[in-house]
Amino acid sequence: MSLKIRLSRAGAKKRPYYRIVIADSKSPRDGRYIERVGTYDPLLPKGSTERVKLVEERIKHWLQHGAQPTDRVLRFLDVAGIQKREARNNPNKGQPGTKRLEREEAKKTAAEEKVKAAAEAKEAAAKAAAEAAAAPPPAEEPVAEEPAAEAAAEPAAEPEQPATE
Repeated sequence: MSLKIRLSRAGAKKRPYYRIVIADSKSPRDGRYIERVGTYDPLLPKGSTERVKLVEERIKHWLQHGAQPTDRVLRFLDVAGIQKREARNNPNKGQPGTKRLEREEAKKTAAEEKVKAAAEAKEAAAKAAAEAAAAPPPAEEPVAEEPAAEAAAEPAAEPEQPATE
């Protein structure tokens, strides 16, 4: 039987209150426990002495009998000076996940392609402008006006006839 010193939740919904208990590691969080050795009220201010209450003699007794505290309880014990908690270092905690890295890479390539397409369009416009400036203007041919032909093409308007009743 492996013993744990852990938190057991009590209190109402949205109003947590925890008991610090000695329990078998296989028992449920809020289930059967061997002994209650303290309380923790997270709703109280951090400086309050009522926030964490520990029965130090019983905790020391159970630690000698092989009980292992959870990380949260070990933090309480470290503050109380009962057991030392080593600081943990997780260098990968701040690293983004694979999905985010993939999205960032896709966004980066899309931005590069957009810049490349804009540069190509600018280059093509500059090339067309250079060709237009280098080419001689087309010679204008005189346009002969033919008013008679235009008049013949339009049909003559028919005179209006009065309506007969």
